[in-house]
Amino acid sequence: MNLHTIDTGFFKLDGGAMFGVVPKTIWNKTNPADENNLCTWALRCLLIEDEGRLILVDTGIGNKQDERFFSHYYLHGNATLNGSLAALGFSPEDITDVFLTHLHFDHVGGAVLRENGELTLAFKNATYWSNKQHWDWALNPNEREKASFLKENILPIQESGQLQFVPVEDGIFFSNNIHARFVYGHTDAMMLPLINYKGKHILYMADMLPSVGHIPLPYIMAYDMFPLKTLTEKKALLAEIVEKEYILFFEHDPVNECCTLQQTEKGIRLKETFKLSDLD
Repeated sequence: MNLHTIDTGFFKLDGGAMFGVVPKTIWNKTNPADENNLCTWALRCLLIEDEGRLILVDTGIGNKQDERFFSHYYLHGNATLNGSLAALGFSPEDITDVFLTHLHFDHVGGAVLRENGELTLAFKNATYWSNKQHWDWALNPNEREKASFLKENILPIQESGQLQFVPVEDGIFFSNNIHARFVYGHTDAMMLPLINYKGKHILYMADMLPSVGHIPLPYIMAYDMFPLKTLTEKKALLAEIVEKEYILFFEHDPVNECCTLQQTEKGIRLKETFKLSDLD
């Protein structure tokens, strides 16, 4: 197995929304905001080479939305999904599987392209993986979350016939090397890939833990649909991470790709940060 970081650029979101009830005087120390109270966040995906498959975990925000949509998110940086794949010697046609942690636009936007006015899959040879519970949730969104579930990101995948569902019951994805952990606080049935890599376990955090600044228990996004559920899940998961010495891979941390955690007198806190490539 080989793992590769896939950078797709950066975007901005409101700092208060990203940290919920935590005051700006505290979170601004780790994630400084600009004059509009916006913080920069990464759109970092993961590429897994395993048993003849080339698996892309999440796809970034994409580029098919209109100028008005993108004006809210201030996309910046030179990295692109295709550019990062090309730097590794791969093309979109090489991707065999696209694993979608959940269907919010900043995770699934790059899965579908707009070509000559028509929507088409970005990875034409790939099977796209979600789970039925979350898929149904996204197609019938509540009023609070529906702005994150864009039909043009979702329906073309279903219509293509290339959609498959990971079973919620066991979460096994292809082999014992990759297991989908299900969490329900951020959105219904989000999946976190847990990867057995060179004798270590790497947990792809998606929106369960956006950055190292979110490690303390009360640091929960206002975007979460069920924040008290997130709190319960987070408390149990952080304890498991420390006990089993998992390595965390961050999708949204603007600086840090990976980290480990440790138990301290103040609770579970950051131990060390490093790049994914440092594990090779």
